[in-house]
Amino acid sequence: MEKHYLHHLTPGFDRSAVLEDMMTEFGEDIWNFAYFLTRRRDAADDIAQDVFLIAYNRMYTFRGEASVKSWLLSITRNQSLKYLRNAFIRRTVLMGAYRAEGSTASAEQVVFERIASREVWETVIKLPRKHREVLLLAYHYQMKMDEIAATLDLSEGTVKSRLFRAKKKMSELLREKQEGGKDDG
Repeated sequence: MEKHYLHHLTPGFDRSAVLEDMMTEFGEDIWNFAYFLTRRRDAADDIAQDVFLIAYNRMYTFRGEASVKSWLLSITRNQSLKYLRNAFIRRTVLMGAYRAEGSTASAEQVVFERIASREVWETVIKLPRKHREVLLLAYHYQMKMDEIAATLDLSEGTVKSRLFRAKKKMSELLREKQEGGKDDG
């Protein structure tokens, strides 16, 4: 259920109650999107907290031009990109391991595993970020092209082009994997 009352908030309104509603309704989506972009659980935890802190501080500036979910996903994307641009992170993070042994799967991973085989998920995570994010927004979050364009601050044509290329690359990678047998690493 989308909360449209945010653009009607006035100073003095209980922002804590609104924040709690947003965290309950969108918290899992925010964490999953941050994880999907950064491929790190610890980063997703930090980014999700930052997103809700930013949303809390900017709540009165929400204009209602996009859905609350799109607004929060835009903040999440921006925070994730900021995290990825950090030179220390780029130099020190090994991208090979996605899940520590003994840890549980993220909700996002569970959903993808139910929808498709593990091979598909592993293939999606190997795509460049710009392709991963359009696939996730289009197919998991079921956002419309104009919403994805607004979330990513791109034109609809660019979103369509990226989505086309992402699907084409997925097909190529899955075909290569099938032809080459099982890829263990």
